[in-house]
Amino acid sequence: MKLFHSPASPFVRKVMVLLHETEQLEDVDIVDVHTTAIAPSDDLKASNPLAKIPALTRASGPTLYDSRVICAYLDHRAGSNLYARSWDTKVLEATADGMMDAAVLMTYERRLRPEGMVWEDWIEAQLGKVLGACSALNSRWMAHLKGPLDMGQIAVACALAYLDFRHPTSNWRHGNEALADWFAEFESRPSMQATQPPAA
Repeated sequence: MKLFHSPASPFVRKVMVLLHETEQLEDVDIVDVHTTAIAPSDDLKASNPLAKIPALTRASGPTLYDSRVICAYLDHRAGSNLYARSWDTKVLEATADGMMDAAVLMTYERRLRPEGMVWEDWIEAQLGKVLGACSALNSRWMAHLKGPLDMGQIAVACALAYLDFRHPTSNWRHGNEALADWFAEFESRPSMQATQPPAA
């Protein structure tokens, strides 16, 4: 298998953390690609018509893309039961992916939009989604987050880590002390330490 990879992507990081946690890292060739929303990699486009990462090629069958599809496949392949709590896990993962989507859009707005055209209201709207999700996680999902390891936890940790990486002034910890404490502990896992993005 071959994984199209960028170390700064929180969606790629989800897959990498899963590979570490399920001891499948040696089964996958990691291929770093330089790609953006406006300048996608030709190699990536050849495997994924959406030209988005992550994408996972296999010896047989079509390329898998979308991090949730890839994670579900790799979980099934390893028999690791990271979706054992079924719909709760899937909703938690979807919440985290929505946070990542909003946070990545914030990043794109600042990094890819021409100077003088950055839409601050758009950035604030995306940040509002992120902070609303953090509040919901803190008030409704702590019992799940503190339970046995699953894909929802991995996704939430990758989303929060991306906020710290790209949006350190988001202040997501304010009013979300339980979530912040959980993340501080989860972030110390070897799989999270091994997949930290480069300093930027």
